[in-house]
Amino acid sequence: KNHRFAVMISARNESGVIAHLIDSLHKQNYPKELLDIFVVADNCTDNTAEVAKEAGAIVYERFNQEQVGKGFALNWLLNKIWTEHADKQYEGYFVFDADNVVLPSFVSSMNAVFDQGYRLVTSYRNSKNFGDNWISAGYSIWFLREAKFLNNARMQLGTSCAVSGTGFLVSDEIFRRNGGWVHYLLTEDIEFTTDSIIKGEKVGYCADAVLFDEQPDNFKTSYTQRLRWSKGFYQVFYYYGAKLLKGAFKGNFSCFDMLMTISPAMLLTLFSAVLNAIAIPVCLFIDAQDTLRLLV
Repeated sequence: KNHRFAVMISARNESGVIAHLIDSLHKQNYPKELLDIFVVADNCTDNTAEVAKEAGAIVYERFNQEQVGKGFALNWLLNKIWTEHADKQYEGYFVFDADNVVLPSFVSSMNAVFDQGYRLVTSYRNSKNFGDNWISAGYSIWFLREAKFLNNARMQLGTSCAVSGTGFLVSDEIFRRNGGWVHYLLTEDIEFTTDSIIKGEKVGYCADAVLFDEQPDNFKTSYTQRLRWSKGFYQVFYYYGAKLLKGAFKGNFSCFDMLMTISPAMLLTLFSAVLNAIAIPVCLFIDAQDTLRLLV
């Protein structure tokens, strides 16, 4: 069955790239009457809204300096869709970043997995600029590894996959149950995945749905992004770690898998290093005292 979908794109000052994404969505080998494209131009100071409209998207402009971030923008846009386009009765929502591009078979491939009963589906995240330099190549290999050796393996084992950043599909039923998009931590994708798994959802993976994402190509941008991701993982662990541990003890492998994904490995490593640095000299001192006592 071909389902009715809405595309949600949160864009802030993305006038240079957003038309490419919208154009790739218009070229989908999927019934055009079943796919609508919505853009929220979030606190933009450029002509992102105009460019998106000219490309054929339904555009809303949002200006809010207090609730800043992708999560707030998506929730605002989702409520606009629910109130002003209720007659469309969308069954699912795609979430993209403005710098993405998708293959013509993306929506039809995702629809096939969605139609199997998965209410959350993530895609194969490829890269637009793999060959720019070693930084963009490193990012690209990381995400290819994540798709092939994590999500693909999870899908084959019948456990839950994980949403990664962008290019995923969410059932309207899940958004209705949650009351919209309600995840606002620094890594909202990991928070959304974790919360969904705790609530019993199983994230599906579609290897045939290929999305191309723009990767950082300089060290400063990469460092800033990685630092934000690290903080975001600690936030998710703080708010959801206990619930995941409880689910793992009940035999839920997906909870255990996600707990291992967000566990603060760096902090545990530093703690172990400090503990060993203290313990080794103490043990050597005690051993030396025992040796002297025996000699005496």
